[in-house]
Amino acid sequence: MRKHWVIPDIHGCAKTLRALIEEKIKPTKHDELYFLGDYIDRGPDSKGAVDYIMYLQEEEYNLKLLIGNHEEYCMKSIEEELKLKSFLGIRQKNRVREEWENHGGDITLRSLNISNLKDFPANYIQWMKNLEYFFETENFIMVHAGLNFRIENPFKDKHAMLWIRDYKIKPEKINNKKLIHGHIPVSLEFIDMCVKDKNYNFIDLDNGVYMDNREGFGNLVALELNSMELAIQQNVE
Repeated sequence: MRKHWVIPDIHGCAKTLRALIEEKIKPTKHDELYFLGDYIDRGPDSKGAVDYIMYLQEEEYNLKLLIGNHEEYCMKSIEEELKLKSFLGIRQKNRVREEWENHGGDITLRSLNISNLKDFPANYIQWMKNLEYFFETENFIMVHAGLNFRIENPFKDKHAMLWIRDYKIKPEKINNKKLIHGHIPVSLEFIDMCVKDKNYNFIDLDNGVYMDNREGFGNLVALELNSMELAIQQNVE
């Protein structure tokens, strides 16, 4: 039977991602791998994480990729850099870049061995531009952060899909499907409860893989949608 694995925020933990895929999940090319965004920032090897996903795509594994707020932050930083001008030899500050770097973008730039955003490799930019905002299956809605249920059509608010943190799900607005997301790190205990308790209308899969010094966190988690089995890979960076 074809398996459907959902993998949340990777945050530059390339070795951990590879271990999860190759030692725990061991997918065939018939399986589907859903990624919930935030491939970059915070962890030590964002380049390696994206390169490995690109490799899986080139090998024709069945990948479905969402964008996260960190990818958006990165692209907006690059766009802002290209707009900046100099006056009397003094260059304007890139405020967006400063914010992005404060949230782990500086580590991403180091992994790419660049300091000037104008040198950001074009193939990575295009890869990020091709990422989707949400996926819908027969029983699930998958999104990076969540949905804005205060508006008539929650799928119209792309900003909320990447950034929202606090919301109350209205099941009738998503055809009574269960919402799967990442974005906000939660404990393994909470993830397990969300998966096993059928009364929960959401599953947060983000265990904060980069938070390896905090008890109950620091793992990359994957969920198989047919069996509702969890695969858990400890941070090995």
